[in-house]
Amino acid sequence: MARKETGRPTIFWPMAFIAFAVLGGSVKFRVAHPERIPARGAYVIAPNHYSEIDPVIVGMMVFRAGRNPRFLAKSSLFKIPVLGWFLRRSGQVPVERTAAAAAKAASPLSAAAELVDKQGIVIVYPEGTLTRDPDMWPMRGKTGAARIALEQGIPVIPIAHWGTQALMARYGKKINFFPRHPVDFAVGEAVDLSEFEGRPIDQPLLTAATEKIMAAITAQLETLRGEKAPVRRWDPAEQGQSETGRFHERS
Repeated sequence: MARKETGRPTIFWPMAFIAFAVLGGSVKFRVAHPERIPARGAYVIAPNHYSEIDPVIVGMMVFRAGRNPRFLAKSSLFKIPVLGWFLRRSGQVPVERTAAAAAKAASPLSAAAELVDKQGIVIVYPEGTLTRDPDMWPMRGKTGAARIALEQGIPVIPIAHWGTQALMARYGKKINFFPRHPVDFAVGEAVDLSEFEGRPIDQPLLTAATEKIMAAITAQLETLRGEKAPVRRWDPAEQGQSETGRFHERS
């Protein structure tokens, strides 16, 4: 039986109060299969990502499900006054998105491993940034979620959501508080990564495991949108797009 998360930080309560006070009247949460979010034990939650406000809404949903949401989050957010303090105090994990900066930073995988030791969960966006797909389908994934899951021997729970783009447009800076916006979630079964267990964790293995995770997220999103995703997943490198920043502002 999975152990209960240890050291529940009180900082989550004021954070949740602020989030629900500001956005509670603007979002109607509709969650399919919330029972697939385990109440105990360590695991990775892997959602899709297409709006800047996604982490707040996903975090609210996870907190409503009884777990403390902790993210691998871009390090620049930790430099914002007040927000950075809350992020650090609540155990969020900073991630450098450039190779040079990442080489000087503490490993986010080590921080994630510490959360696992405390029976916590970690929310990892496998895409690493907002999807570049023009129709907002999940794009090619990065390997962080798969690596954490395989190195720590914990499940990956794929989650898709749809509707936050009405609350805040992709790369938008304005929150549309009214009217109230429904945000639909579909929680999938844990991704079956058993075929990769006991094998050397190299790049080909991580790439294959990541694709299984992205396929599971995409399948959940297809149920929410009622349509099929493109057969070929969007790859920014093939499109000449930057891995970071606002892709439509770059040539």
